[in-house]
Amino acid sequence: MQPPRLPSTRDGALKGQLLIAMPGMSDPRFDRAVIYLCAHSTDGAMGLIVNRLVDHINFPDLLQTLSIEPRGTTRQIPVHFGGPVETSRGFVLHTADYSQVTTVQVDERMGLTASIDVLQAIADGGGPRRSLLALGYAGWGPGQLDHEIQQNVWLHAPPDDDIIFGGDLDNKWQRAVEKLGFDLSLLSSTAGHA
Repeated sequence: MQPPRLPSTRDGALKGQLLIAMPGMSDPRFDRAVIYLCAHSTDGAMGLIVNRLVDHINFPDLLQTLSIEPRGTTRQIPVHFGGPVETSRGFVLHTADYSQVTTVQVDERMGLTASIDVLQAIADGGGPRRSLLALGYAGWGPGQLDHEIQQNVWLHAPPDDDIIFGGDLDNKWQRAVEKLGFDLSLLSSTAGHA
């Protein structure tokens, strides 16, 4: 598993933030999605959806597919749908207490690792304190995410470890919006400008 080429961090305005899909998102892949942004710059953006699971594989199956033999007590971790780009590539978003040569530090709190070593560490009962395993990622070309935000397609909020790593997937979107102090009933279901 090799990470995609991440955009440079020249401006990084939303790197490390949560993206929250507005009601009425026209793309069903992102309906009520909450995305942790791993990179954001003038070159584009990359993030992982934190509130969707894949339905075709679980963690033990993934380990078996990658010929990883657990050597300890294996945590049962969900496999998330990280986004529609390169859905066969795996990524582990994790707390900064774990790092290896291939880890991309998102910020002082989070890292992103896309090597088999992190999966082996997790399978052995070690690895990062908190992690999210995802297949695929959400990606935007230069200026695309900024344009979508200007068109009121996305809200953004500060990161929240319970939203990112917590298991209550069905309520993550609502909790992320409430974190902003919004009344969900006041959000329009159509994007655009007033």
